[in-house]
Amino acid sequence: MGPAPVSLEDYWHQVNQQSIRLTRVTPARLQQVFQGLVLAPDILEQLGPASVSGKPLFLYGPPGNGKTTIALRLGHIWNDAILVPYALYVEGNVIRVYDEISHQPHSTAGGITEASDRRWVRCRRPTVLVGGELTLGMLDLAFNPTLKYYEAPLQLKANNGLFIVDDFGRQQVSPQELLNRWIIPLENRQDFLCLHTGQKFAIPFDQFLVFATNLEPRTLVDDAFLRRIRSKVKVNHVNREQFIEIFRLMCQHYQLEYDPDAVEYLLATYYDGGQRPMDACHPRDLLDQILDYCNFHQVPPRLSRENLDRACRIYFVS
Repeated sequence: MGPAPVSLEDYWHQVNQQSIRLTRVTPARLQQVFQGLVLAPDILEQLGPASVSGKPLFLYGPPGNGKTTIALRLGHIWNDAILVPYALYVEGNVIRVYDEISHQPHSTAGGITEASDRRWVRCRRPTVLVGGELTLGMLDLAFNPTLKYYEAPLQLKANNGLFIVDDFGRQQVSPQELLNRWIIPLENRQDFLCLHTGQKFAIPFDQFLVFATNLEPRTLVDDAFLRRIRSKVKVNHVNREQFIEIFRLMCQHYQLEYDPDAVEYLLATYYDGGQRPMDACHPRDLLDQILDYCNFHQVPPRLSRENLDRACRIYFVS
C-alpha cells in the first residue's frame, strides 16, 4: 500500500543523529553560497557564527535590501543528506511528514535498493518559507477526515533544516502570540502536538529558525524574547559603491550593456543630496521597467539617461 510509517522513538533518534547543531560551516563555504550577492563583509562575518550555532537568527532592516534573499541562501550552506520519514506512527495514528514542496531528494543518493529502508527518503536539508499567510493553525497537526491521517505542521517538516518566517510582524497572528507558541520549543528543543483524541506527544524541534522583518524589532517583541534569539543582524541600505556594483551585475544578468555614465547620472539626479536611500532592489527594478518599456515598443533595450528618467518617473513615488 506504500511506505510504512516509522515510530516516534525512531524518528527522535534519527533527528538527533543528523541534528542541525552537528553541521559544520566554513568561511569558504559561506563565501561560495553568497557568491554573486553584493554584501558588506561584516554581514558575512555575522552570518557565519549564527549559522554554526543553529540557534535563531533575526534579520531586520529597511525593505528591499535582501533579507529574504539572504535567508534563502542560508538554506544552501549545507550540502549533506538527511533521512526524512514518509510518515510517523503515533498512538495508532499516521502523520504524513514528507512532501515534495518542503523536501528535495538528494541527487547523489543513488537509486533505492532492496536493502534500503523504504520508510525513509534521503533528502537535502529542508528549507520551509512562510510569510504573511502564517497562522497558529499551521503549527499544529491537521487531520484529514477523509483519508484518516494527519498532515505534519511546518516546524515538523523543517526539522534538521531551515525555517524562515518572512515579513515577520505581518502575519495573520500577532507577533506575541507566535513567539509565545515557540518559547518552550526554543528553550527545550522540543515541541508538543495534540491528536484529535486529546493525546499530547513531544516532537523534536531541531531547525535553524530565521525571522526576517522590515519593522522595528522592539515594536514586535519584548526583551525577554530577543534574549532567546541568539543573533540579530541588520541588513541596511547599500552604499554608493555597492549600488554601482549591483547595477553592473544586474546588467550582466539581463545581458544589457553597462553604461557607467548613465548610472552616475541616475545617482546624481535621483539619490545624491539625501533625496532617497539606495536600496539593493532598485537596480533590478529600474532595469525591469526599462525592459518592459522596450518590449512594449519593440525597440532594443538600452541603459540610457532617457530610459532611466522614464523608469524613475513610474517607479518612485513623488
